[in-house]
Amino acid sequence: MTEIEQTIARHYAHGSLEETILNAFVAAGKDLNRLAPKDLAPVDEFHVGGRQATVAFAEQFGPRPGMRLLDIGCGLGGAARYFAHEHGCHVTGIDLSDEYVAVANALAERVGLDERVSCQAGSALALPFAPGSFDGAYMFHVGMNIENKTKLFAEVRRVLAPSGLFGIYDVMRLAAGELSYPVPWASGPESSFVTDAASYRRLLVAAGFEVLKERDRRDFALEIFAQMRARGATGGPGPLGLHIVMGASAAQKVRNMIADISSGLIAPIEMICRVAK
Repeated sequence: MTEIEQTIARHYAHGSLEETILNAFVAAGKDLNRLAPKDLAPVDEFHVGGRQATVAFAEQFGPRPGMRLLDIGCGLGGAARYFAHEHGCHVTGIDLSDEYVAVANALAERVGLDERVSCQAGSALALPFAPGSFDGAYMFHVGMNIENKTKLFAEVRRVLAPSGLFGIYDVMRLAAGELSYPVPWASGPESSFVTDAASYRRLLVAAGFEVLKERDRRDFALEIFAQMRARGATGGPGPLGLHIVMGASAAQKVRNMIADISSGLIAPIEMICRVAK
């Protein structure tokens, strides 16, 4: 693992994440022996818009039953379990964090999806898979932590089958200016590599992809933030939520991200690509 990757892994480290999540479910009145995949969504969809964004992305991406998918930067495995449960896909996840991978696999087993979802520790810049292993790949809010996107996209292209799909839902830059830190993906600029959509497109094409669709999700994000403010005005966060994952600085991280999106500095953007023929 490179020095930058170690910094990123430390940023996401928690220490007792599975126990904290399970305790939160108990506090919310959930039976730990009867959890369904949808019950996990409030804590394992670590990207702007959460489950709503995942469902909207899937509509653009077009998953098929039996599809072999690679989840790059899988985190706690929320999106992987969604694609497995709702679309019948077989999903392999990879993430820098040993703790996240362990929790992702434990949660998949708890909701009966461990035969269709399997996560492992590793780097997106050195994917431990043979060429053509997957029908599709996706990453949700991962590119902001990866400086060498040329290598990233080359690795994704290598492990995809001919005409394989690659979906991206990343925070990208809309305008020049300094970001406010900390944000959910980084404590400071040394591990934050936000770039613009034009750079993504250029690098994707150079890696052998064609960009089929692109969608700016800033308005969607602003609507989500308005809903968050409304909930906060009526009593604050409940026991379940991403504050469990992000820890004590969760509120500051989210405030900074909202401010930078609201000002037009950055925005979440979707891209759906395909291996070029």
